[in-house]
Parts: sequence; C-alpha cells; structure tokens
Amino acid sequence: MEVVNNNFVLLLLLASSLLTFVCLGLIFMLSKRLGGAHQQVHSLKQKIKDNHDQTSILRSEIAEVRSSLMSIGKRLVACENHAKELAQQQAAQKYDDPDAKIYSRAVKMIELGAGLEEIMRECEIPRAEAELLMSLHQKS
Repeated sequence: MEVVNNNFVLLLLLASSLLTFVCLGLIFMLSKRLGGAHQQVHSLKQKIKDNHDQTSILRSEIAEVRSSLMSIGKRLVACENHAKELAQQQAAQKYDDPDAKIYSRAVKMIELGAGLEEIMRECEIPRAEAELLMSLHQKS
C-alpha cells in the first residue's frame, strides 16, 4: 500500500508541478499583453496631452482673432460715422455756396428740358457756362 501511496504522491507532485508550470506560462503571457496594453495606454495619454496642448493654442489664437475683429469693427464704425459727417458737411456747403445754388438750379432746368437762353436768363450765367452745363447734363 505504501507503493500506491508513493505513486499517488508522485503523481500529485507531478500534477502540481505541471499546474505550476502552466500557471507560470499564463502569467508570463498575461504580463506581456499587459505590458503592450500599458504601452498603448501611455501612447494614448500622450496623444490626449498633445491634443489638449493644440486645443489650448487654437483657443488662444481664436481669442486673438476675435479681439482683432472687434478692433477692426470699432474702427470701421468710426470710419462710417466720419464719412457720414463729411457727407453732411459737404451737403451743407453745397447749400451755403450761392454759386452752387445757381448751377444746381441750372442743372435742374436742363433736366426738365429748358433751353439755353432760358437757363442763361433765369440763372444769370454766361453762355459758355450754360453750354458746358448743357453738354454735361443733357440726356442723350
């Protein structure tokens, strides 16, 4: 009976050694896979960091562009206001100049179809000026 017990013990030792060997093999394979997964995780973390850095740079550049556009918009509004003021001043000067009134009236008469003599008489302008105005403003 002792031989059977010894064989059984040897069989148990052999089985436990084999089981240990298989477990060590599995642990080795899992550690290799885990190392590869760890490297992938590290690579992905680096990509995320790079993307975050790039996003921060882009946000900063967008803020600069936005600020520049606001500045340009304010200058554009100022230019438009200045142009309106100049147009108003020009229009006011047009009505302040008595000669301009005469020529404006003469142009209006030409547009309405008045003759050369009538324009000279009503606007009190010389023939050469009346002819010039007629050649410039007559409808073709």
